[in-house]
Amino acid sequence: MEVKVGQRVPNFEMEVYDPKILGFAKVSLEELLRERKWVVLFFYPADFTFVCPTELADLAEHYEELQRMGVEVISVSTDTKYTHLAWQRWEKLLEKVRFPMGADPTGKVSRLFGVYDENTGLALRGTFIINPDGILVGSEINFYNVGRNAEELLRKMKANAYLMSHPDEACPAKWKEGEKTLKPSQELVGRVYEALSP
Repeated sequence: MEVKVGQRVPNFEMEVYDPKILGFAKVSLEELLRERKWVVLFFYPADFTFVCPTELADLAEHYEELQRMGVEVISVSTDTKYTHLAWQRWEKLLEKVRFPMGADPTGKVSRLFGVYDENTGLALRGTFIINPDGILVGSEINFYNVGRNAEELLRKMKANAYLMSHPDEACPAKWKEGEKTLKPSQELVGRVYEALSP
């Protein structure tokens, strides 16, 4: 079964290398949701590759801010936890990585989110946002050769967090924290420009 946006995500567990404790651990979605965490899964093709360390380094720059928002980030590839440990130790770009690095060598979790490439055994670049109720609210998948921007992930996370406590509103394109939102209604039809004008 492949989970889609708007659906409840079934529980999954993964072994991780956790740079915060310099050791191995396990994570489960169920446990994170019990703590009322938002969960960001950040799939990437493989350790010891080229675009991947640039993405994880970029994400590491925003990890503390995401944590303050109640978000746990888990990077995931089909490598083992041992490979994650070695890569994080050797690759200088990963010096600041403190989020758990999930090991999915069977591809089970990657398949659940539709990023597993059966031809290569690798995961595509997928970013998924799960809210504290366990609902998948964000999904983005890129091919192997295009890196992502963690600032955009942070923007989307802030929008999703805002909307969870303001469910009758909507965030327009490029919305940033503190800016105007939209309240979908009959009166708003054909009048979005006016609603967003200062």
